[in-house]
This record gives sequence, structure tokens and C-alpha cells, in this order.
Amino acid sequence: MPGENLTRDEARERAALLSVDGYEVSLDVRSAVGEAQGEGPRTFRSVTTIRFRCNEPGASSFADLIAPSVTAVSLNGRDLDPSEVFDGSRIALEDLAADNELVVDARCAYSRTGEGLHRFVDPEDGEVYLYTQYEPADSRRVFACFEQPDLKAPFRFEVRAPEEWTVWSNGAGELADGVWRFAETKPISTYITCVVAGPYHYVTDSYQRVFEDGTRLEIPLGAMCRKGLAPHFDADDVFLVTKQGLDFFHDHFDYPYPFGKYDQAFVPEYNLGAMENPGMVTFREEYIFRGKVTRASYEGRANTILHEMAHMWFGDLVTMEWWDDLWLKESFADFMGAFANVGATRFKDAWITFANRRKAWAYRADQLPSTHPITADIRDLEDAKLNFDGITYAKGASALKQLVAYVGQDAFLEGARRYFKRHAYGNTRLGDLLSVLEETSGRDMAAWSRSWLQTAGVNSLTPQVLLSAEGRVDELAVVQEAAATTPADHPQLRPHRVAVGLYRRTAEGALERYARAEVDVEGPRTVVAELAGAEAPELVLVNDDDLTYCKTRFDATSLETLREHLGALTDPLARALCWSALWNMTRDALLPTRDFAALVLRFAGRESDIGVLQMLHAWTGAALVHYAAPEWREAGGRLLAEGALRELRDAAPGSEQQLAWARFFASVAAEEADLAVLRGLLEGTEKIDGLEVDQELRWTFLAPLSAHGAVDGSVLAAELARDDTASGKRHQVRCLASRPSDVVKAQAWAQVVESDKLSNALVEATIAGFAQPSQRELLAPYTEKYFAAIERVWAERSIQIGMDVVRGLFPSLRDSQDTLDATDAWLSAHEDAAPALRRLVLEARDDLARALRAQACDGGA
Repeated sequence: MPGENLTRDEARERAALLSVDGYEVSLDVRSAVGEAQGEGPRTFRSVTTIRFRCNEPGASSFADLIAPSVTAVSLNGRDLDPSEVFDGSRIALEDLAADNELVVDARCAYSRTGEGLHRFVDPEDGEVYLYTQYEPADSRRVFACFEQPDLKAPFRFEVRAPEEWTVWSNGAGELADGVWRFAETKPISTYITCVVAGPYHYVTDSYQRVFEDGTRLEIPLGAMCRKGLAPHFDADDVFLVTKQGLDFFHDHFDYPYPFGKYDQAFVPEYNLGAMENPGMVTFREEYIFRGKVTRASYEGRANTILHEMAHMWFGDLVTMEWWDDLWLKESFADFMGAFANVGATRFKDAWITFANRRKAWAYRADQLPSTHPITADIRDLEDAKLNFDGITYAKGASALKQLVAYVGQDAFLEGARRYFKRHAYGNTRLGDLLSVLEETSGRDMAAWSRSWLQTAGVNSLTPQVLLSAEGRVDELAVVQEAAATTPADHPQLRPHRVAVGLYRRTAEGALERYARAEVDVEGPRTVVAELAGAEAPELVLVNDDDLTYCKTRFDATSLETLREHLGALTDPLARALCWSALWNMTRDALLPTRDFAALVLRFAGRESDIGVLQMLHAWTGAALVHYAAPEWREAGGRLLAEGALRELRDAAPGSEQQLAWARFFASVAAEEADLAVLRGLLEGTEKIDGLEVDQELRWTFLAPLSAHGAVDGSVLAAELARDDTASGKRHQVRCLASRPSDVVKAQAWAQVVESDKLSNALVEATIAGFAQPSQRELLAPYTEKYFAAIERVWAERSIQIGMDVVRGLFPSLRDSQDTLDATDAWLSAHEDAAPALRRLVLEARDDLARALRAQACDGGA
């Protein structure tokens, strides 16, 4: 990525000098179809006119553009020589006037990595589909611009496309004389502009609302996907959640949706979950379900729809000044996704999913050596790309949940309303939000911000219970400890508003809460006076109702109760919190992996929340691969496969629990007998009442069969013929790369590391197949190759592909001290490597060191 970076200092300097009045962008994408012309990448014509002011006439600056070639550049009517002013990523602008007009005519490249204008050819019917994805800084791959969030401007797009296509952008569009012209946008940042084009299947609806003053708001709604996915597209449910979300946010934000229409495009080979382009939201097409999925998948999609919708206000209407304050939009959207799901949709248990799934992401990220405060120090665009992480999203959202408990929901929402009105179409920093929250709550937000937003790390909270001679609580205290993430850190204790719950078994055996107290935990030890005198508890839950962000620990009595009676806990959120705490203990080498697996085998079959069950399956699978002592792995895998098959056969026919256990069984199947069951289910010789083996489940079963060498390439080719779609191709590529053969591994490695021919989706699929837990010895030669290749890959490939390769091919399955030493040797020898690359390697090293500690804990059990 040489020359493509932009530093915070450069952006600040440019923002102080320039203000942008408007863009006119003309794209000609007729070259997307037909044969490519000439050598090199396939390109399209991009002509951009930017009108902007400079408050120091005579000064110099630059515009951003990444393009194979530039045909012409003119500044204020003066033609500039592209070979002199364009260096591949920047256009030098010298001797600026007070008012300026820049016109750039360029040949830009279609993307195959999901960055810029992505071009996808559907293998099913040969149709071509285009969409853009820019965050944080890839609009410069499509048109010349000032690529930073605080140089907002109105945009006018026009697009020439193949005759049979439809084109969409942020504003409403019309086709006249072969050109699609779009309404001018409100002032927005470059990274949320968008173009989607192709023969998409498109469904429409509308949303209407009458406000108290009698004004009427009507929002045209649209939803689209590839034609090949149309038979599976449940647009009615997408529109239902969309309307519920628009109602909810209008009820709470008191600011009418400002961007006209609301289109939602489900697009192929997408790197993210979704992107909040105003009026033109893009989603990964995997949110259109080709087979049977559980309720958790629909809840996840609804959460994403609402997360992106919240961004229309948090992020699009009001935008952070620079990527340091990325959390200003992402933390809010992550919080609002769950808040609106509970408040507006059928998914009333979304806070359970948040506690279990989103926070697990945050807890992991916050214990890595790269942990950072929620308000991060983002020096440049490479830093920004890596900060779309569990801290910016899920820890930030957890901090906001804690803030709601601290200041109250009404004060929090009133602060949001004032924030929108005060800063509409502008850019903000941390202080802008804190000042409105201080106004509405009367609380000192600076102290809260210092503790929660400006420090890193996760605290652990442990109960201490002293009982009287009569068997009652004499004193109950909460002990707070700070996680020292790196030796240089100053451990940070925080104020936590928590609920402490006391639980006992009833006469019928149900484990239920009988006492609860809310308390502000401050410092290392806080006594919960309100619970003195209560009956002796069998279980103390120190973050009951999940009000704060912490690692929950247990006293000895509570842990013993969970070992024997976890399944008797009747409250689903309390149960989810206990599972999450036990998983954190396993990751922290405080609970042997075999003990966690035994708890799952004993109690997971009773779990009523399908999202929690699927999370337990994912955690248990990861524990077996990474945290189990090597000498126990085989036995542990056998126990899990036996237990999963038993639960699969016992589950209610056709239930989502049955589907979840089928998938988990496939993920741990390794013995010949288990593989024979999978083969039988595929061939129809084995039946499990109610289990429909649809196409997606067929690929799920083929994955372990491929990895264990139980099927060959001809079987996979036959399956692709049966499912000759984009999804089928990805599944086949993953299965092919997973086969246990030296030749297969060498070929997969070469396709990803030595070549850039594969699209982003097929790079991802090949990497997913390459490293299989049953093939540790086969992967031995690739440790040395990995460290020899990553600096070159980082320099030559796009940042997205670089991240995929560096993360995905790290030799984590060669889990030994030797691999740790090899990692340390590379870090020592490459102190000058790109900081973002070093960060990825440091994170992988930390995961490996954690795995070795957990294996030692499990081996000592």
C-alpha cells in the first residue's frame, strides 16, 4: 500500500485550508460487460468536478485518486500535465485561488477485493453486478476527491451503464438519454457515497408517518439482490424490520429521516456485514438465507438492519471529524441495534445475544496487546482500517449501556436529540457528545469518559461472601481487579453500576433469584450493604442483568453450584451471563477445557435460547482446537461428537435445536463412524426424523468429509454441478483447499500468497479451507514460509487482502513454543515494519500464547 496512506496531521492541515462546496461525478461503467480491452486491469471512465474554497490563496494542497491512469486534469481552467501532478494516489494542487474548480478525467480500475467499485460475474448465469464499498478511504478508487470525513459536501452522480441495467445511488435516480442522473445529496462524507448497478432483482415498498404538527413523511423503500438469489429473498421481512426501525428511531430521535429514499442492497463478495451509505445501504448477501437457519440468524439480520439505520443519524447526519472518534458512530449503532431490536421487533431477547456474542468479541479484543481506549489514537488510514474492532463496536456499546444505567435512559436519549440538532450535517469530536450529555443528565461526564472511553482493558469483578453462624449473609463485597494488558500499562479500576443477584434452588430444583441489589462499585472492594442478612446464596452473580462491561468471576460455592445445576437456572439472561463467565475462565486458563466441554455436554441440551446454544457450540469447538491439552484432544473430540450426535437424535424433529446440533456434530466429526453418518445423511441412506438436508447443510457435511479425506475432488465437482451458484463455488473452493494432501496445500498457498488472481471471496474461502485442525503435521512447512512472505504481501496487496492473509494464514495450529519463538524472532527483526502489520502479528502471537497457557491448565486437570 505504498503512497496510499493519509495521516491525521495531513488531514487536519487540509481541513484547515479547504472547504468543499460540491462534487459532480460522472461514471461510465459500460466497460463492465463484454471482453476486457488490452492488458492490465479492466477500467471505467471517471470524470469528477470539485468546487472548493481555499482560505489561503496561493497555498498548495492535494486531491486523492487511486487509478491506473489519468487522462486530463484542469484547475481553474488551467490544464495540468497528469504525468507531473499525479503520482498514483495523489494529485498535486498548487497556487490555489480563493474559489477553485478541479476537473479530473481518469481511468479507474474495477475491484476484485471488495474495495472501491467491485465487479462480480455470477457463475450461475454470467450476469455482471457492481457495487461500491469505501470505508474508510476507497472512494478515491472511483473518483477524485478529498478523502477525509470532515470535508463534507453535496454530491451529484451520473452513470452510463449497459442498457438492460438499473443503477442506484444515494439520491433518487432517473434514466434519460441513456444516462442515470441522481438527485443532489445533502452534505455528506466521501466514504458514504455509493453506486450500485446491474440487473439486480428489485422490490419496493414505502414508509409513511404523520408527525404531531401534521407534517407527513413518506420514504420510498427498496430492497435488492442478485437474480439468482431472488427465489430465497424474503423482502417482506426486511421491510417489516425496516419500518419497525423507522418508527422506533422517529419516536426516540425527534429528527425526521433526512436522506429521502431508503434502499437496501444485498451484494456479493462483500467484506463487511453492511455499510450505512445514506439512502443506499449495502449488506453482505449471506443475509439472504438459501437454506433453513435458526431464529438467531434472523435476529442477527434485524440487528444489522437497525445498526445501519441508526447510522443515518449517528455517522451520516453527524460524522466524526477523524477516525479517532470512529466510536462516536459505531458504538452508538451497535448499542442501538440491540436497543431497537428489543424495543421495536419480535426479537425481545436481543440483550441476551448482546451479552453473549457481541461482548465476547469485545472481551477478546480488550485483552490483546493491541487493546486501545474506545477513543483511539488513529495516526493514519492503516490504523483506521484495523480499528473496526470489538472495542470500537461492542465495548463501546457496552460502555453506552453502562452510561444508560448511570445517567438514565431519558437523559441519554435527550442528549442524542440535542446532539443531532446541534451538529446536523457537521463533524464532531468526543467533547461535543459529552457536553450535551452533561446538560441532560447533570452528571460529570469528564470523569466517566476518563474511566470508560479513554482507558483500555477489562476489569474482573468477584464476589466475596462472609456468612454468619446462622447461615445468613454477614457481608457481601465485590472485589474489582484490573487486567494488566501489557507490562507498560497502568491498571485501571473503573466505576461500575452493577446489579448483584443472589440465587438458590427452589423445592422443585429450579435455580432462581431471591434477592437483588444495585450498587456503584468503586475501587478495589465495595461492600453491598443492602444484601446483609439475606439467606445464604448458592450462586452470586455480580453483573446480573448485564449492566456493566466486566469479566464476571465466581466464588467457590457459586462455581460448584454451576458445575452441578447450571441447567436449572431459569432466567435465560442469567444463564447466558454464567456461560460467558465460564468461557472467559477457560480462555484465561482458570477452568480446564475438558471441564468447560463437560458442562456443555451436560447442560447445553437444555438451553432454550438458540443464539446462546450456537455460541456454546462455537466456543466449544474453538476450545477443542486451541485450548485442549494435545494428549486429550482426540478423546475430547470423540466425547463431543458422541454428545452432539446424541443431542441431534434426541432433539425435537424439525426444530432449530436439531439443526444447530447437526451443524455442531459435523464440526467435530472425525472418527470413521461419525463420518459415515454424515455420508449417509448426504446420500439419503441415513435418516434423522425432521432433519431436512438442504443445499447449505449438504456443504456443511461435506466440509469435514473433505478435510478427513473421505471424499475426493470428483464428489466436490458433482456437488458444484448440483449447486452451480456463487455460494456453491465458495463452498467448493473451501472444501478443495481442506483436503489432506501436500499438493493441495501447496496449490492453495500459491493461489493466495503468490498470486492475486482470486477475488476477495475466494481468497477467504481458500484460507478457511487451508488450515484444518486434523492436519497439524501437514502444515509444518508453512510456518517459515509465512514469516518469509507477510511483509511482501502487505506491501503488494490491498489492505483488505493483506489483513485476510496475515490473520488467516498465521500458523496458530502449530501451537508450540517453537512457533512462539519464530513469531518473536520475526517481530524482533522487523521493528520497522508497517505498524498495522506488526499489530496483526502481535495479536496472533497473543492468541497463541493464550492457547499454550490454556493447554497447560487443561493438561494439569
